[in-house]
Amino acid sequence: MNKGQSRLSLGALPRPEALKLTITLPAELKTQLDAYAQMHERVHQVPVDAVTLIPHMLAAFMARDRGFRSMSARAMKTEPGE
Repeated sequence: MNKGQSRLSLGALPRPEALKLTITLPAELKTQLDAYAQMHERVHQVPVDAVTLIPHMLAAFMARDRGFRSMSARAMKTEPGE
């Protein structure tokens, strides 16, 4: 490849900062998460487990929580130094 072909307009993607959390779940919730992961795998035809889905599920939940968004926006407006 020549120099022009080895570049893309979009550069390297940043690595998201990830933190490991350990949680305890009721057995029934773990069973439901595993069932959800199996259904997700069937629908999207991509292997996935519950551990992989949990961060996405939490992010989607928080994004849809109107109360959380409203309180977060108010907190941002009242933070010192702003």
